[in-house]
Amino acid sequence: MFHPPSKSVSIHIQQPITPPQKCDNGMIYVYELPAMFNKELLNNCCDLDPWHSRCNAISNDGLGPSAAGISAVPENLSPAWYWTDMFSGEVIFHSRMLKHKCRTMEAGSATAVYIPFYAGLAVAKYLFTNYTTKDRDWHSERLLEWVQDQPLWKRSNGSDHFIMLGRMTWDFRRSRDEDWGSRFINMPLMKRILRLSVERDPWDKLEISVPYPTGFHPKSKFELGQWLNFVHTRNRTNLYTFVGGKRKVKGDFRTLLLSHCYNESESCRVVDCSGTRCYDGTSEILEAFLVSDFCLQPRGDAHTRRSTFDCMLAGSIPVFFWKRSIYHQYEWFLGDKPEKFSVFIDKNDVRNGVSIRKVLDGYSKDEVRKMREKVISLIPNFVYSLVDYDGVGSDGDAFDLAIDVVLRRFKEQRGMKNMLKGEMD
Repeated sequence: MFHPPSKSVSIHIQQPITPPQKCDNGMIYVYELPAMFNKELLNNCCDLDPWHSRCNAISNDGLGPSAAGISAVPENLSPAWYWTDMFSGEVIFHSRMLKHKCRTMEAGSATAVYIPFYAGLAVAKYLFTNYTTKDRDWHSERLLEWVQDQPLWKRSNGSDHFIMLGRMTWDFRRSRDEDWGSRFINMPLMKRILRLSVERDPWDKLEISVPYPTGFHPKSKFELGQWLNFVHTRNRTNLYTFVGGKRKVKGDFRTLLLSHCYNESESCRVVDCSGTRCYDGTSEILEAFLVSDFCLQPRGDAHTRRSTFDCMLAGSIPVFFWKRSIYHQYEWFLGDKPEKFSVFIDKNDVRNGVSIRKVLDGYSKDEVRKMREKVISLIPNFVYSLVDYDGVGSDGDAFDLAIDVVLRRFKEQRGMKNMLKGEMD
């Protein structure tokens, strides 16, 4: 299923549809970048990862291969499921932006300017091997050289530009040569550009966190409603579940959780993803979430995890151990009161012997029901819909919410500048 395609993959380019009646917060202009910054990265997909081909992961406009046939999914909803990679957001956003109702071809009329650079794809092959810092920064440096020469940049000095970063913000924040990642965000011109990222720096006002892509991409409200009803009526036989793998580091918290779950096997279901067992996805993960009231969500490579959204998509209630895994993240999509749909247990309490099972057993059936209902009510906010080439299918999904936030922010920013200019005049 996961062999590289015989032909190169690409996104579908389409002219924008006629500007709609309602784009009250403004229009967006999409740069047509030199191919090296997006199309060539897709076409050379076999070179994006030193160990695995990424061709399937970024195929199909970023949705990945069809996952039809997952045993846990009702047959009528099977076509809505894909093996979507958690770092494919850059490709998904670009594809969706090309057909967005508020896209304009008239640059001068744009409130916002979108830079469709696949920064995460460009740096991924250099992150885990012995490449130089020059290699890691090369695409980013060339991109900013190109952008700063554009008339639209000079119009605002980049303050109305935005970009989507498909990897966590920390992969682009290298401050010293010996540190991890590229220094893309720390490059001077990036201090003007608004960034969407699957995990934001909570102290950076120019970043907005957007949900990791899940594998569910409904093409209509009806299909979405069917899924919401399905997860709402599930018979959940496990109190909680943990999906994750051990890390070869001292005091690894995931190893602790695995041991805890194995010791509480009557209450906890385990999907052990050690090594590469879950690398390309497995239906066992969804099955475990669908039969569990709660799902354990320790930090991943950073503080957040794609698994959080997979868990909630199945109607399971996430249990966090780090405040930064949920607080000051995803507020536009999940709200600012995570205690209404999740549980927090401090990681240090778990290390000191607090029983996760006893904590979760302490919630009444009514409390669990209310939290689950809240989780299910949030699903429409964090799924990415399947949109056809006339822009049909999108109706307030995660992409639409993200773009609305961007446009409102730039509209308010422009209004503030005009007000200050009027006061000076």
